[in-house]
Amino acid sequence: MRDVEVRQVTVEGRRLAYRRNGSGPTVLLLHGGVSDGREWLPLMADVEADADVVALDIPGCGGSDDPPPGCTLADLADVVAGVIRALRVGPVHLGGLSFGGGLALQVAIGHPDVVASLLLFSAYAGWAGSLPPEEVASRRAWARTFLEESRPTEPAGLVPGLLGSTLPPELAELLEEVTADHRPVPTLVLLEAFADADLSAQLANVRCPTLVVHGERDVRAPRPVADALHRGIPGSRLVVVPGVGHMVNLEARSETAALVREVVAPE
Repeated sequence: MRDVEVRQVTVEGRRLAYRRNGSGPTVLLLHGGVSDGREWLPLMADVEADADVVALDIPGCGGSDDPPPGCTLADLADVVAGVIRALRVGPVHLGGLSFGGGLALQVAIGHPDVVASLLLFSAYAGWAGSLPPEEVASRRAWARTFLEESRPTEPAGLVPGLLGSTLPPELAELLEEVTADHRPVPTLVLLEAFADADLSAQLANVRCPTLVVHGERDVRAPRPVADALHRGIPGSRLVVVPGVGHMVNLEARSETAALVREVVAPE
């Protein structure tokens, strides 16, 4: 699970790191906000016979260069679309978790030619587009306090309500490593961009097949957030995974793999 080679591609003068494994239709995956592409390693192993999976380190995360100060979610989407074009793999099945789900939405809205379908796990239409203003303000304040002080913490305590179930030891260790390796300054840039983002009025512009996946115990992106995405995106399908929280890709590993196989399976 841990031995997938890290590769690099350059887009608009920035180096972007990614891991790639498997064969079949290409699935490009975008991670959560205080994380990197390693969170998708279990899924890469599980679907390697069914899909060519590319797990990207978003700018400012993992092995990728920092984003420019003040960048927006649309700016980040331009980079993701640039990676897809540089790798010559589009249109891809584009998936994302949490922050990565909102970024995937922005890519589908701004660059529909590179997206064949969307897989939105625990996603938002941006924090401003999915949460009450007071909750956005609270999350923005938390991000500034935690990331500017760069306090060490356990992964389950890093974000309140991150997990809704107990992870197996090997996945808990992976999550701990990934969250511990975040880079505070660029991560804050990403979260500020996400706090400002509101894609709610643009959901009707998503024209590709879309799967909205919600963990039944998710208190970070609670059920009304998933329902709003489902209502707003034409023809989308909502899947509620019982007994799990926000990290649905790790908490419901087998169910996530099954959903990816369903999306990439030929008709």
